[in-house]
Amino acid sequence: MLQLILLALVAAVALLQLYAVLGRRMGRQPEERAAQPEPAGAVRRPVTPLVTDPVPLEEAPAGLSAIRARDPAFDPQVFLANARNLYRTIITAYAAGDRDALAPLLSEEVRSAFEAGIAERESSGRIESVDLPHPPRCDVETVEIDGDRARVALRFLGELLQTVKAPDEAEPRVVQRRTAELWTFERNLADRDGGWRLAGVDVAEA
Repeated sequence: MLQLILLALVAAVALLQLYAVLGRRMGRQPEERAAQPEPAGAVRRPVTPLVTDPVPLEEAPAGLSAIRARDPAFDPQVFLANARNLYRTIITAYAAGDRDALAPLLSEEVRSAFEAGIAERESSGRIESVDLPHPPRCDVETVEIDGDRARVALRFLGELLQTVKAPDEAEPRVVQRRTAELWTFERNLADRDGGWRLAGVDVAEA
């Protein structure tokens, strides 16, 4: 009987020790890790970078660097972007017969030719408008500097939607065509405030 009591006491002590070990939380528990504040100054790494490297600009097309040597404020990429805008502006203004919009953008020779074309169209009673569904392609063909005069020939490949309404037609006609032309712009480099003007238009190979 005494032996059974001693065995029971030993078993009770062992169970108490086992409970003390198993009941104690070992290490950091999940709820403690969730509630644990991050150390001061910690920064989470974003999934995507907040700042990306700037996209490098295209190199200046051959010849335009000579103009920049004369005029440090000349930016070849800005020049080409403005030339595309001028292409659209001049084409749409000519089709609409907008002489005021064309006047500051054309040389005297080109303005005389455009005036003749607009006058002929008006005398015939023909009405036209032009739309460019896509920006034209623009490539530098030649660059010339003669004294203070700079001349840049640009080859434009464009797609035009031309609407024409003749007096004897009930409905206007819409003609889609592609063009390939050499537009020559010129500027007086000595005049810092002077702009580029269209000085010539010729047919180019597509």
